[in-house]
Amino acid sequence: MSSAEAPDSVVRAYIDQHRPAFLDDLAEWLRIPSVSADPGRTGDVRRSAEWLTAKLQETGFPVAEVWETENDGLPAVFAEWPSGDAGAPTVLVYGHHDVQPAAREDGWATEPFEPTIVGDRMYARGAADDKGQVFFHTLGVRAHLAATGRTAPAVNLKLLIEGEEESGSTNFLDLVRRQAERLAADVVIVSDTGMWAASTPTVCTGMRGVADAEISLYGPDTDIHSGSFGGAVPNPADEAARLVAALHDADRRVAVPGFYDGVLELTERERELFAELPFDEEAWLGVAKSRGTQGEAGFTTLERIWARPTAEVNGIWGGYTGPGGKTIVPAEAHVKLSFRLVAGQDAEKVQQAVADWVASQVTPGIRHEIAFRGVTRPCLTPLDHPALQSLTRAMGRAFEQKILFTREGGSGPAADLQDVLGAPVLFLGISVPSDGWHSINEKVELDLLAKGVETSAYLWSELATGWDRSGDGSDTVSADN
Repeated sequence: MSSAEAPDSVVRAYIDQHRPAFLDDLAEWLRIPSVSADPGRTGDVRRSAEWLTAKLQETGFPVAEVWETENDGLPAVFAEWPSGDAGAPTVLVYGHHDVQPAAREDGWATEPFEPTIVGDRMYARGAADDKGQVFFHTLGVRAHLAATGRTAPAVNLKLLIEGEEESGSTNFLDLVRRQAERLAADVVIVSDTGMWAASTPTVCTGMRGVADAEISLYGPDTDIHSGSFGGAVPNPADEAARLVAALHDADRRVAVPGFYDGVLELTERERELFAELPFDEEAWLGVAKSRGTQGEAGFTTLERIWARPTAEVNGIWGGYTGPGGKTIVPAEAHVKLSFRLVAGQDAEKVQQAVADWVASQVTPGIRHEIAFRGVTRPCLTPLDHPALQSLTRAMGRAFEQKILFTREGGSGPAADLQDVLGAPVLFLGISVPSDGWHSINEKVELDLLAKGVETSAYLWSELATGWDRSGDGSDTVSADN
């Protein structure tokens, strides 16, 4: 189906007609306190998965299942609706149905699990993160069918909605690997993100990865007298400070040899697109509760947090920290580090480079240990990827204005889907910074939620007609949409 066969006015009329029932259903789902981090809410997370499965079946998905996870983990939901069209692309939508903890006594103005509409906003835990953004696809696909006259989507549509995202996606990678054949897709749409602002709709094109390290430094077998031994034996606390001080050079580049190997550098076009965003650095500093910016020389603040790798000291401790003084050479000290990674970096190679660098820095007489936790890999979709252009066109139709581009400085499980399935990851979200993810009084803007529905309604036809997957690149369009 072409966009001309799905008139925008028909889509909007359908959404307006069904909006009240859609919001009633969403409120019903939001009343389920599916807090994955709380063992006492395990049954509620399962109830949430079962509710969504039933609603997807009601929507029309011929396949909708609760998927169990390993290690007595929390359930995910999988759904599938084949197109029936030969050569139709396969699209996998990712989101999550678990939520952060919330209680009225935390400072909420309303009961967090009793959705409340005030004006054009719905307040509830999960309204934006992520039940609202998952659920808009149910009305979106129905609007798509109504406007095109189809009985099945223009793409082979799959959904994977996990139940452990808010508690670390502990079993997610294993689930994706185990179910890789059923999850196979040409493109992944992540609806667990946001936009720059209501007046500035944007599409996110990538997320950074992350790797953590903890370094333990050991000197004397016990704390010893600094008068008798200080200045004559190595001090682990001094060693920790010296190690941290050596982590960056004078230009705030990470000083670990090999750290930047493979980094995909920003293009001039990407820098121009970032510069188009109405970024107020002073206002951003206010949000950051900071008094000045700092970072790698030669890059703007947005470029630093979206497209450059970093090393951060998350914690440093050792020796005596109680009241008064205690003149010792401490027996040990510790440093916690985290490294945000960008496209092109190999997480395992970064870990090895850090381990080698630490070993080269440590003073003789100091024994050290370094431990790494699991890594989250970065993901990035090129601006000229035709699937991204389809998403941008769909969103531009819904918002009736130019769509700008962002990246995300944080990390998430999207890269697991990219790595295992070998599919590009795109981000479709309508949440705005004021929605209060993980905070009190979380809400979603109802008009923006409707725009998410509308974007979803257009997207499947846009992907089906605007993406020549033969690889000749003939359907690539400008990022200027």
